[in-house]
Amino acid sequence: MEALGLPSLTLLRPSCHNLQTQRHVYSSTSTNHFKISDPSMNFSPFRTQHKVRIVGMVAYGDDYEAQQMKEMAAAKKRWDALVREGKVIVLTPREAGYAIQLSNKTLLDVRPSIERKKAWVKGSTWIPIFDVDNRLDAGLLSRKITNFVMGGWWSGASTLSYDNQFLSKVEEKFPKDTDIIVACQKGLRSLAACELLYNAGYQNLFWVQGGLEAAEEEELETEGPHPLKLAGIGGASEFLGWTDQQRAQAAKEGWGYRLVFSARLVGVFLVADALFLGAQQIGHYLQDLRSH
Repeated sequence: MEALGLPSLTLLRPSCHNLQTQRHVYSSTSTNHFKISDPSMNFSPFRTQHKVRIVGMVAYGDDYEAQQMKEMAAAKKRWDALVREGKVIVLTPREAGYAIQLSNKTLLDVRPSIERKKAWVKGSTWIPIFDVDNRLDAGLLSRKITNFVMGGWWSGASTLSYDNQFLSKVEEKFPKDTDIIVACQKGLRSLAACELLYNAGYQNLFWVQGGLEAAEEEELETEGPHPLKLAGIGGASEFLGWTDQQRAQAAKEGWGYRLVFSARLVGVFLVADALFLGAQQIGHYLQDLRSH
């Protein structure tokens, strides 16, 4: 799940408040289908409610799932209206590439730092709408641990928080009449950013449908140590090459690419086997000590 880190979708509008109490994340596999989860605990509407209480999220009522679904539906309705009414213009990654090269339009990258540092579009401006929360407090540490235990170790998903200064940072760089192409990794956080920007008075907004992950190599001029398609993955799944993006990349790269991850998998098994044998030897040694 591309992580979105929204406290509440209603908070995207000017009446936002209580940004620290509820954090939701919204990810999509297509423009018209969404699923909801919580970045701090990898919560999904398909998980049972008692699991939420086990990890201490007692602040949420029994109707938490229903509320999430209502908020997501309301947000999707607003975002669809922005596109349908032409307030936000939809671009494919290829069209965005043409607009950047031929019309010198600005690409605003709203992805978190963990994705931006892997790959970015050359010449783009980076202002994340949500970024990794690195505060050192007990509440955040608890959320990070929960997030890691409930899937973060596998997916590499980090705990994100909404940047209250996002609008002011954009306004410092761009006048309200600037043509801005807004993009994220998968295309959903950028829609949230478009709504914020439109409500703030920006009228010339363009949205990259499907996000930067949908771009082919020749469509956008990129920089960074990784392919743009792989910027949104992480964790053990990335290390072992078990993500859809890496499988697609392997189909292009051939056996050499696959062998790297096969070697890593063999290495994991060897390390696990060595640890198991070592634990057995230590157990035998402790038993000998007790017998004497």
